[in-house]
Amino acid sequence: MNIRITGSGSYIPTERITNLDFAKHDFLNEDGTKYPFSNDVVAEKFLEITGIQERRYATDDLLTSDIAFIAADRAIKDAKIDPETLDYIILAHNFGNVKKGAIQSDILPSLASRVKHSLKIKNPKCVAYDILFGCPGWIEGVIQAYAFIKAGMAKKCLVIGAETLSRVVDVHDRDSMIYSDGAGATIIESTNEAGGILAHESATFAYDEAYYLYFGNSYNKSHDENVRYIKMYGRKIYEFALSNVPKAMKSCLDKSGYDISNLKKVLIHQANEKMDDAIIQRFFKLYKEKTPENVMPMSIHKLGNSSVATIPTLYDLLSKNKIDNQLINKGDLIMFASVGAGMNINAFIYQY
Repeated sequence: MNIRITGSGSYIPTERITNLDFAKHDFLNEDGTKYPFSNDVVAEKFLEITGIQERRYATDDLLTSDIAFIAADRAIKDAKIDPETLDYIILAHNFGNVKKGAIQSDILPSLASRVKHSLKIKNPKCVAYDILFGCPGWIEGVIQAYAFIKAGMAKKCLVIGAETLSRVVDVHDRDSMIYSDGAGATIIESTNEAGGILAHESATFAYDEAYYLYFGNSYNKSHDENVRYIKMYGRKIYEFALSNVPKAMKSCLDKSGYDISNLKKVLIHQANEKMDDAIIQRFFKLYKEKTPENVMPMSIHKLGNSSVATIPTLYDLLSKNKIDNQLINKGDLIMFASVGAGMNINAFIYQY
C-alpha cells in the first residue's frame, strides 16, 4: 500500500492587488510615528526583498470556508472520487471566517464542517475538523492523513489549506503587503500505485520562538486597542528559518533513504523569495552540493503569501503545468517544506 495525492484543486481569488495599490497607504512605525520614506521607496524595497509584484484578495462576498469549498470540490473532481467515500476532511487555516470589515473571527461550526455541509456529504463517518498550525498547516494535515491511512483508520482524506489574510492585516504596517488570500486542496488516499509519501518531519519551537508571529495592535494609535492584527518579527523569523528549516529538510530527506541527487523539486512555503532562496541554498550546502537550476517553483511573485494555501496551490498549478518553465514527471522526487507561526517547521518527501 502506498499513500498518494490522487487529486488537487485550488481557488485563486479574482481581485488582483499590485504594489502600486499601496501608494495611498499611510505607513507608520511601530510606535505610531510616520515612516520616513515615501511609499514608492517602500514598494521598491519590498519587491527587492520579497519578490512579490502582486497578490490576490477574495471578493467581499466570499469567506475562507467558501473558497475552501471551491478548492475542495475541484480536488474531488480531479481525483474522480465519490465525496461520500471520504473518511476525513482536514482543513488548515489560522483565522477562521472573517467577514470583510468585521473584527471577529467565526469558527463555530468549524470550517471543515462547513465545507462538508457545502459538499453535501451525508456520511456521518466522514470526520471533519480544523487544524491550527501556522503556515505549515496544510503539510501537517497531509501528515495526519498519512498517519490515519497508515494506521488503517482511513482510506481517503481531503486536506485543505485556506485563508483570507487580507482581512486581518494592519493597513498601517508595511508587512501587510506580504499577505494574500487563497485556497488549495488535495485528496490523499491509499493506492497500489508506486511512490507517494516516503518520509516526513515536524517540529515546534516554542521556548523562545512562540511569539515571533502574533496578534497585535495597529501601528495607528488612534485605532481601537482591542482590535488585533497579524504581526511579526520579520528579522527573527528570517534568522530562525535559515538556521532551522534546512536542517529539518535534510532530516526528512535522509529518512527517505534517497540521495540529494534524486531530488527534482522543492515546494517550499511562499513567504519571501529572498528567504526561500537562502533556505534552499543552505539545504544543498548541507550536502556540499550546488543548488540545481529550476529546483524551486515559485508562485509568490503573482499570488503573494496566502499562508496555508501557498503550497497546495503551488502543487496544483505545477501538476497542471501552469507554472512557467517548471515541469514534474512521473517518478520525480519532490520535497514539500514549510515554516510558520508556532514556530512550526515540517516537510515530507513525495515520489510523484
